[in-house]
Amino acid sequence: MTTRGIHRSLLLGACLLLVAGPVHAATSCDLSFHLTGWSAFYKTMNGWGRITCDNGQVRSVALRMKGGGVTVGRSEVSGRGDFSPVADIREVYGDYANAEAHAGIVRSSTAQVVTKGTVSLAFAGKGRGIDLGIAFGRLTIAPAATRRRHH
Repeated sequence: MTTRGIHRSLLLGACLLLVAGPVHAATSCDLSFHLTGWSAFYKTMNGWGRITCDNGQVRSVALRMKGGGVTVGRSEVSGRGDFSPVADIREVYGDYANAEAHAGIVRSSTAQVVTKGTVSLAFAGKGRGIDLGIAFGRLTIAPAATRRRHH
């Protein structure tokens, strides 16, 4: 191979690397959470969580569930969930579609799988309250607001 051929091969290889972009390894993340809320045809729950990934990334998050259906009650639930593999923890932020059936008197529980594009979250929790019904809506996961200290 001539020097010109070697240069062409190197240039072609460099172009392919630039076009292909970086390769990201998938990481596993899980969520621990606490939600409180109520429903009377309209369902709303708010809470907080902590996402921990096996690559060392950890984030506190705010959680909000909103929706409607044939539902009534008030509950408080804590639990955990697992995300489908992601390249970076920031991929878990956003709105997930959800549908649920729930029932509880004194002891409340939930188990759901929600999805946002290619990212899914399967979670389950237990708590207390009185609730019964079927609801559809969305779960929003957002970075937790940072508190500013005034000196």
